[in-house]
Amino acid sequence: MSNNPQYEKIWKVVQLIPQGKVASYGQVADLAGLPGRARLAGKCLGYVPKDGINGKPVPWFRVLRSSGQLAFPLGSDSFERQRSLLMDDGIFVKGKSVSIKQYGWKPDLGEILFLLDN
Repeated sequence: MSNNPQYEKIWKVVQLIPQGKVASYGQVADLAGLPGRARLAGKCLGYVPKDGINGKPVPWFRVLRSSGQLAFPLGSDSFERQRSLLMDDGIFVKGKSVSIKQYGWKPDLGEILFLLDN
């Protein structure tokens, strides 16, 4: 699946999310030039290569629902893994949610255009 150009765009955006910040599936899709494709963003994060892209990890766990909720069922192994990775990243998870107001990623437009172009 790594030869899918849409997946590559999404993974590149996810690589830009800084430690301690989260983004929504829709935000990632928009920044990847795929507006309205939030479900595609979620789907492709299930196919992230284990060794990352271009030698850099893809921090899939920093992508959440627009409400700040983790998409995995509460208590599932996947939920607990994502929760643990977020907590290790300095992001507080209350129940099954993260405060978008506190931890939401708000990239500067000029910076994001420059970074995505490279």
